[in-house]
Amino acid sequence: MNFNGLFQFLSELQQNNNKEWMDANRKWYQEIRNSFIDWLDHLEVELAKIDPEYYLTSGRKGINRINNNLLFHPNKPVYKDHFGAGLDQLSKQGDFYIEIGLSQCVLAGGYWRPESKTLQSIREAIDYNGEELKKILAKKSFQNIFGNLYDDGNSLKKAPKGYSINHEHIDLLQKRTFAVAYELKKEDVLDSDFTNKVIHVYKEMLPFRRYLREAVSV
Repeated sequence: MNFNGLFQFLSELQQNNNKEWMDANRKWYQEIRNSFIDWLDHLEVELAKIDPEYYLTSGRKGINRINNNLLFHPNKPVYKDHFGAGLDQLSKQGDFYIEIGLSQCVLAGGYWRPESKTLQSIREAIDYNGEELKKILAKKSFQNIFGNLYDDGNSLKKAPKGYSINHEHIDLLQKRTFAVAYELKKEDVLDSDFTNKVIHVYKEMLPFRRYLREAVSV
């Protein structure tokens, strides 16, 4: 995958963020997109080798649209400044997310503000065995890569319904988002060892995502 070419395309797209430019450069876009899909497919083969429960998600299925949804966000540019994809996509949430772009490059996973039923399942798992999740989060190598859970600024101030404010895991029960993220630098993406770095981050994230997967599947 020529990530230098990907960054160059995105840079020129953001300077000419309109349908006319995209139409004139559609062939270039398709070349970059197809190359990214091929890289995702190669990556998936490697991820499936280390995760017996990996849910096969082709690059073509996992890749996101480059168009912004102007119906709900009319003030956004026509096109995004990144290529994004979700692999190991048993559901749209809980996948392994990869974003390579101008303003952000990130590897992430977990549940971003899940629907109430899913959130309740996660809270029930924490109530039953929150010690396991805290052990995963406290692991030194996990902390070195992700730090703490992603803070979406939307945690509850009080205890969720059915739980005491004195619960031993109240700090987790109050959260509405259960996700972690590892920010990359452009130099990381352009490094020849980038794919191996992605695999390493996936491995470190796996126990966390497995905990959530089991929580929502009960």
